[in-house]
Amino acid sequence: MIIFLISIPLLLYTLFFGVKLNEGSRWIRLPIINMTFQTSDLAKLALFMYLSRLLSKKQDTIKDFRTGFLPVITPVAIVCLLIAPANLSTALLVGATSLLLLFIGRVSAKHLILTILVAAIPVMILIGAAVLRHKSNGETVEKPKTEGRSRLFVRVDTWISRVETFMYGGKEDNDDNNYQTNQAKIAIARGGFFGLGPGNSQQRNFLPHPYSDFIYAIIIEEYGLIGGIFIVVIYLVFLLRSIRIFRRCPFAFGAFLALGLSFTLVIQALANMAVNVNLFPVTGVTLPLVSMGGSSFLFTCLAIGIILSVARNAEQSEGSPA
Repeated sequence: MIIFLISIPLLLYTLFFGVKLNEGSRWIRLPIINMTFQTSDLAKLALFMYLSRLLSKKQDTIKDFRTGFLPVITPVAIVCLLIAPANLSTALLVGATSLLLLFIGRVSAKHLILTILVAAIPVMILIGAAVLRHKSNGETVEKPKTEGRSRLFVRVDTWISRVETFMYGGKEDNDDNNYQTNQAKIAIARGGFFGLGPGNSQQRNFLPHPYSDFIYAIIIEEYGLIGGIFIVVIYLVFLLRSIRIFRRCPFAFGAFLALGLSFTLVIQALANMAVNVNLFPVTGVTLPLVSMGGSSFLFTCLAIGIILSVARNAEQSEGSPA
């Protein structure tokens, strides 16, 4: 609860006074040590801890809209709304993971469907805006003009541009989104079945952010389709092990927490890989435990440490390995 309450003003501060990069404020700079960290990582961890606590305490009234559903959906809505202006993809992933956890926590299906329908409205507006812009601009996807406009309008233009590029592509090869996607495709095509070998990637010299956002394309180029499948299998095994911990944990709070944290890591990984193979529009999500990162890597390790702690408690309760 305390961590969650701390994360809310941190998100507000980041939104208005955070370090600006690509027209979005996602980081704050820590005094004295002069390092930055992404406040959304702390907010995600705090949200799932708080959500797990609420679900474990409200199982008797979880089906009721006023006393059960509203208390658990309100913190999710607050965190997603505060993250969305600077990082829409992360907000959508947090929202999707939270709804999945609420479904497992026995929240009424009709309440979840209503929430999904409400959340789908801005998404459909975004897609509609991309379609209208494409029709008005002809066949060429134009980059949004940022001069003299607020951060929010610039971010909205960026979202529309990415959706438009994903749906229709573009003739301009130097367009940022189109260029990244094309270079990732080239890297995957070069990899083939067995890859070029460790350290032999050529597209890392051309692909933007080959160490973070598009690391999966580089992995496929160096290790081939076999390496790409291996990465997917590793995350799925991690998810299955977490589900096993959830089923065997005698404490509801620990069970929900382990499952929620594992879901957010695996869903983020799948989203990153989907972007790399052009199944999703370009986003800024990284590949957990693989992409280079600072605070993101630390919070990922912290989440895995919490899952291991829950597994240890389950093991001690049953007297057998989890």
